[in-house]
Amino acid sequence: MSLPTEIHLLISRHLTYPDALSLKHANRHFYRIVDTGVSLKVAWLMERRLLHLECPNDRCCDLGSDLKFCRGSVPLLMRRRREHFECESRPGLGCLVLGTASCEHIFSGWELWRVLLVALFIPIVLACVFFSLSWLL
Repeated sequence: MSLPTEIHLLISRHLTYPDALSLKHANRHFYRIVDTGVSLKVAWLMERRLLHLECPNDRCCDLGSDLKFCRGSVPLLMRRRREHFECESRPGLGCLVLGTASCEHIFSGWELWRVLLVALFIPIVLACVFFSLSWLL
């Protein structure tokens, strides 16, 4: 935040749509200066198309605003990107998030099971607790 606004603008112009959207929602200052307009959305969709990655259905893709654009399959595509699921999906593709030749964030077999276990264990425990409490009341 100590950098001048001009530097923030220059940096934000080099971001892809998901990164610019995340920065935009970081605080009020960035919300006012970061542009996530139609051209950035189209550039992100074109990049995905050129890499032969899944794109949102053209009938459900509304470029009018961030709220309208981030409906349907777009949140799923952003989550896949954030979790590096699409990285190295084809030989030579590399890391799509960091733009490197290989992705260091790909889960090994045990790490994937650990993540799935935690992702499933916590909701199941919470459901059991709430179910138990509902019987007591």
